[in-house]
Amino acid sequence: MSIVKINALTVPEEQREILEKRFASRAGAVENSDGFEWFELLRPIEGTDQYLVYTRWRDEASFQAWMEGPMKAAHQGGGEGGGERPKPAASGSTVWSFEVVQQAAPKS
Repeated sequence: MSIVKINALTVPEEQREILEKRFASRAGAVENSDGFEWFELLRPIEGTDQYLVYTRWRDEASFQAWMEGPMKAAHQGGGEGGGERPKPAASGSTVWSFEVVQQAAPKS
């Protein structure tokens, strides 16, 4: 079965729009990666300042290949026009790893 990686990002209220715009402009950075299955950016509704970045992968090796390749390259690049990198929108990050042991889909 697949694996799930959830990145819990602590995002101050004034940085939420910036974070969402950055994810919207990521131009398919993960979707073309071998072993990638799903992505969701989850905005908190109440009681927390943590966004959840949910990705699902065929296996750990696929996730690690993405981390060492496309993701690493995207996060090492400079800012637009070769300037300085923009300040991170999140003030903290924790990655949780899960193995999918059961799943269900709606019945037709």
